[in-house]
Order: sequence, then C-alpha cells, then structure tokens
Amino acid sequence: MSNSDLYDQDFVLWTETTCQQLKTRNFDELDIENLIEEIASLGGTGIKPRGCTRRELQSRLKVLMEHLLKRQYVDSEPDYRGWENTIDEKREQINLLLSESPSLKPYLESVFSDCYRYPLKKVSRNYPSVSFPQNCPFTSDILNQD
Repeated sequence: MSNSDLYDQDFVLWTETTCQQLKTRNFDELDIENLIEEIASLGGTGIKPRGCTRRELQSRLKVLMEHLLKRQYVDSEPDYRGWENTIDEKREQINLLLSESPSLKPYLESVFSDCYRYPLKKVSRNYPSVSFPQNCPFTSDILNQD
C-alpha cells in the first residue's frame, strides 16, 4: 500500500509511518503532498486538517460518557433530548475518527476505563444527590448503540 493510500485509509498509521520515515531520513518514500497539507494545517493557513488525534478521541469519549451517565442516572426529563442529541453526535464523531484511523481502536480500548474518571467527577459534582457507579459501567459497545 502506498503512503498516499495509507493516508486515506488510516490517518494515524500514516502519521506514524511518516514520522518513522523522517527519523530514518527515508525521504524517497514520503507522501509529500499530504505531508505538506498537514504541516500547512498546523500553521493555521486555512487548510482543513485531515486527521484526528488521540486527544480528540479521548475528549469525545469523555463527553459521551458524561452524557450517558446523566441520561441513565439523572431524573431530569426536560434535559433528556439535549443529552440524547449529544450522545448521538459524540457516537457519530468517534465512529468517524475510528473509520478514518482504524489503528486508533486498540488505543481506545486501552484508555477506555481511564477516561471514565473525569466524567464521573463532573457529574458527581453537578448532581451530588445522584449515586453514580464508581467503576466504569460502559464498554466500547456504547459506540454502536442507537
């Protein structure tokens, strides 16, 4: 598979491969066109960045978990629709990131439980009368539910 094809099929793997090629000074194998586009996007030149980062994935997962906790444990029917909309949006965004960079799936699994701490802290502070599970009640299956 060429680096240009890899860019379209798995962005994170493309970045890792490109980084290794740069470190080893294997310049003949570089995907120059996409590398230029990505570097330009870092400088805010108006070119939209193509890929995602692990940080983005974690951030979206934390928001998803927060809203799932609120929806499942907080009795506030007027808020349900907004929470459900956010849940749907974050699921879609995470699944898009994973489809663009399949190599992020093992990373997601490795940080999944750790990502629970922040949403738990946030909802516990905002809803002190609600008893939330101290251990993560979710699995990566939450990404596939409707």
